[in-house]
Amino acid sequence: MTITKRLFSGLLLLAGLALAGCASTFDTDVSRFHRLAPPSGQTVDIVAIDPAKVGGLEFEQYASLVRSRLMDLGYRPVAGEADLRVELDWLVSEGREKIFTRPGYYDPYPYYYSRFYHPYGFYPGFYGSRFYGGGYYGSPFYRDNEVYSVTVYSVRMTMAIVNDKNEVLFEGRADTVVRNPDMPAIMPYLVQAMFTDFPGQSGITRTVKLEMTKSKDVGY
Repeated sequence: MTITKRLFSGLLLLAGLALAGCASTFDTDVSRFHRLAPPSGQTVDIVAIDPAKVGGLEFEQYASLVRSRLMDLGYRPVAGEADLRVELDWLVSEGREKIFTRPGYYDPYPYYYSRFYHPYGFYPGFYGSRFYGGGYYGSPFYRDNEVYSVTVYSVRMTMAIVNDKNEVLFEGRADTVVRNPDMPAIMPYLVQAMFTDFPGQSGITRTVKLEMTKSKDVGY
């Protein structure tokens, strides 16, 4: 195999790895506890748990997401007195550092074109040398594993459903970890995860994987 073909094969390998990394999912851990009866047209009112969020435009945007899901299930959203009260909130933690390891490049032809020492890492007519400085710096297909860190944030959405006797019929939380705590971009995924197979099996935590539909980097 010629040097050109070796280089081309290596580039195809790297391109394949890059394309594989393009696909991403939004992973959410969802825990739900409930004693809900099947919906039968009950009216629901969505309220903020945090008094500071009452009447806010951001709360109303997220409440509209929940309202749409409840309507799909057969509930009837109203403003004010209702059969059921849906309490909604969201929390974002302080950022913390998370350590990752990125794999190095693989050299598929370690000796065929890298047997000779050259002070600049390349032997004339060849593309790499394993003996530059006693290391691997001349090889175009090798790099040591790289350790790096990113700042991540824990995000939680909580939702409860209470009847007109103040009895809690449903408690749920959806947790995820993101690099970008952009709540308007994150909340649609958390709401979708919360209502996946709603109300779900009581007392179980499951990981819900959703395909990312936006280019904004909210996962990792």
